Amino acid sequence: MAQYSAQLDGVFVALADPTRRAVVRRLGLGPASVGDLAREFPMTLPSFMKHVRTLESNGLIRTVKSGRVRTCVLNRERLVLVDDWLSEQRRIWEGRTDRLEQLVTGPEESSP
Repeated sequence: MAQYSAQLDGVFVALADPTRRAVVRRLGLGPASVGDLAREFPMTLPSFMKHVRTLESNGLIRTVKSGRVRTCVLNRERLVLVDDWLSEQRRIWEGRTDRLEQLVTGPEESSP
């Protein structure tokens, strides 16, 4: 459970930044080179590479170098961590709201 939590924390940290979320969104359309991805953002390539490394170190993307071109590919399986966590939270909160609804709409206690 602790390792799952650390992995989930890393994914959320990686997704906390709007630039990294935009990269993930773009890679959802298909692989792209770092250069192509970087052109979309107003920052230097070394700064952009920090974002790439964060995404890669947290397992959200994989990079493959062919010659001088580094291509990024989205690791969709890693997003399952977020989906699983959200599903778990949804179940918890739906259970709580169901109990609240029962409490609010349940039969009133009879008064003497």
